Amino acid sequence: MKREGKSRKDFNPKPTKKSSFRKKQNAKKRVEDGKMRLNKFIANAGICSRREADKFIEAGVVTVNGVGVTEMGYRVSSTDIVKFNGQKLKSDTPRYVLLNKPKNYSGRVESGTATSSVMQLIAASCKEKVYPIDKLNKSETGLLLFTNDSDLAKKLTNKSQKVKAIYQITLDKNLRQTDLEKIREGFLVHGKTCSFDSISYIQNKDKNEIGIEHSRGGTKYVKNIFEKFNYQIIKLDRVFFGGLTKKDLPRKHYRHLSQDELNILKRL
Repeated sequence: MKREGKSRKDFNPKPTKKSSFRKKQNAKKRVEDGKMRLNKFIANAGICSRREADKFIEAGVVTVNGVGVTEMGYRVSSTDIVKFNGQKLKSDTPRYVLLNKPKNYSGRVESGTATSSVMQLIAASCKEKVYPIDKLNKSETGLLLFTNDSDLAKKLTNKSQKVKAIYQITLDKNLRQTDLEKIREGFLVHGKTCSFDSISYIQNKDKNEIGIEHSRGGTKYVKNIFEKFNYQIIKLDRVFFGGLTKKDLPRKHYRHLSQDELNILKRL
C-alpha cells in the first residue's frame, strides 16, 4: 500500500543562489583590490582591442615586471610594469566627463567641415582621449557623457540594458489627448509593443511641450514613436541620464563625475 503524500521530487530543494552570490562577492573583491585585467590594460594603452590583446598575451609577447604572462584573466596593478614586444605601456586613467550640450554643436567626434563639434567643448577636460557614449545631433541639447572606459560605455549602450533617461521635448503641434493615451498604453509595431515608461504634458506649458521618461533606446526611438502619430520633434533636451542631472551644470559647460555618480552608473 502506497503511502499518501508528496512524491520524492516534490521535496527537491530549491535551486541555490550561492553561485550567483559568489560571483558578486568575487566581482566586489576585484573592484576593491584596484587591479584590472591585463587585456583591458593593454586596450586602454591604445595598442588594440581587448579581444586582440588576449591573442597577444597567448602568443607570449606581453611581460609583467619582466616575466612573460600567457594566462587569460591575469590582473595587474598600477605599479606593475607591463611591456608589449619590449615596449613599456602606460594605461590611461579612466575619465568620465559630463557635458550639458548646447544647440548647434555636432555630435560627430571628427568633422571634416567647419561645423563646431562637441569635442571642442570638452577638449580641455583631460589629457586622455574620451568619446561620447551616444549621440545628440546638432539640434538636440542636454546631457552627454564622455569616457575612455570602454566597458562602461558598452554597458550603458547595450540594447538590453535599462538606463533611465528623461527628455523634455517640443512638438511641431499640440499633442492630442487621445494620442497621448495611445502612446502611454503602448502600441504594436511589427509585433512589438512600443511605449515610454511615462509621458505627460509639462505643467503650465502649451500642449506641444511634453515630458518623457524612458529606459531603453535613445533619441531615435523617441522620434520614431512620435512620427508614427504624425508629429515632428522640433526641440529635444535630455535633462536626466542614468542618475545624472543638469543641476549646477550650465549649458555648454562640463564637469567630471563624482565617485558616487560613477558608482550609480556601475551598479545599473
